[in-house]
Amino acid sequence: MHRCVCLLLLVFLLTGGCDDGNQRLKKVELERAAVTQKIELVEAKGGLVLMVGGDTLTSDEIISSQVLLDGAVITPVEHFKPIAQTLDVKPFTERTRDQFEQILVDSISNIVLYQYARRQAGDNIDEGLEKAAQSEYRRFVLGFGGDQAKADEELEKRGLDRKSFMERAKRRILVDMYVRSKLPHDRPITYRELMDCYDEMKDEFFAIDARIRFRLIDIRPARLEVTDPNRDRQQLAEKWAARLLARVESGEDFGELAKQHSHGSWRAFGGLWRPVQPTALRAPYDILAAEAEKMRPGQVAGPIVAEGRIFIMKLEEKQAAGYELFEAVQEQVRKKILLDRQSEALEPLYARVRRQAKLGRTDEFIEFCLEKIHRMSRRQP
Repeated sequence: MHRCVCLLLLVFLLTGGCDDGNQRLKKVELERAAVTQKIELVEAKGGLVLMVGGDTLTSDEIISSQVLLDGAVITPVEHFKPIAQTLDVKPFTERTRDQFEQILVDSISNIVLYQYARRQAGDNIDEGLEKAAQSEYRRFVLGFGGDQAKADEELEKRGLDRKSFMERAKRRILVDMYVRSKLPHDRPITYRELMDCYDEMKDEFFAIDARIRFRLIDIRPARLEVTDPNRDRQQLAEKWAARLLARVESGEDFGELAKQHSHGSWRAFGGLWRPVQPTALRAPYDILAAEAEKMRPGQVAGPIVAEGRIFIMKLEEKQAAGYELFEAVQEQVRKKILLDRQSEALEPLYARVRRQAKLGRTDEFIEFCLEKIHRMSRRQP
C-alpha cells in the first residue's frame, strides 16, 4: 500500500501540468532534488536514527507503523514476532532483512514525497489538515467505543501519543489529497483492455466454486429400535427408507420427516446442511455429490446406500463453478488497470529511491531495527 502511494506521487513529479520548456526543466530539477534528498545515519538518544532531508526517522516509527504485509495491515513488530520467537538474533535478521528493507524504503520514499507535496501545498493547507487529522483521531477513539483512555493506551503500545498520531495522519492525508488531485484522466481505458485484464484476474479474484445445499434423512441401521434382535437391521433400514421416501413423494414435509427420523447431525435443522463444495464431501457423503450432479433443485433422490448407511436427499440449491460476471466487477478491473499503468511508469523512479536509500548507510539502521524487534519479541510478558 505504501509502495503504491510512493509510486503514484513519483509519477506526478515528472508529468504534472502544461508548463513551457523552461518551466518544465526547472520543475524536473526541483523534483529530482526532492527524490534524491540526503539520507544520513546519526547517533541519537535511544540509538540510531535516519535523517531524510531534515526529517528524522526513528526505529520506533518504523516498527510501530501500520503497513501491508502478506495481505494484512499490521505493524512490523507484530508481523516478525513469531519468527523472532523461534530464531536467534543472527538467523532472524538474515531471514527478515529483505522484507524489512522494503518497509524502510517505503517509509523513506513517503518522507521524501511528503516533503515535495508539502512544498507544493503551501501554508494555507495547515488549518484543513489539522481538522482532518482531528476527525481521524475521533474515528480512532470511536473504534474503542468512544473510550479515549483505551484509545490512548493502544497508541502507547504502538509507541505513539496523540500528537504523533495526528502528525502521521496529517502526512497521510496530504499525500492522499495530492494523489487524488493528480490522478491521470487523459488516457481512456478501452473495452478490450478491460476484458483482457478481467481474463487475467478472474481465476485468482473472481472464481466461483461449485456449491450444493441439500436436506438429508440419514438412516443408520445400528441405531434403529427393533423388538427382535435377530432381524437383519440393514434390510429393516432399507424398508424404512422406502416408506419415508414414499411419504415425501406423497407431499409430506421433508424437513419435518428429517427431524423425526434422521440419525444425522443436522436433524434438528430439518436435515438442512450448509452450502458445501461437492469436492469437499468425504465418504460416505461423497456419493451425494455424484447424485446432485443429476438433479435439479427441489428434486429428491433415494434410497442411496453408502457404507451401510441409507440416505434420502432433497437438493435445495445447486451452483455450477464459474466466474463473477464482468459487469459486476468492472470497477475493480478498471482500478487494477490504473494501478498497473502507474506502477509501470513509476518503477524506474522507485528504483532510484531504493538506490538513494542504500547510499545512506541504511544497512546499519536495518540491523539496529531488527535487533530491537528481536529483543521486544523475546521479552517475557
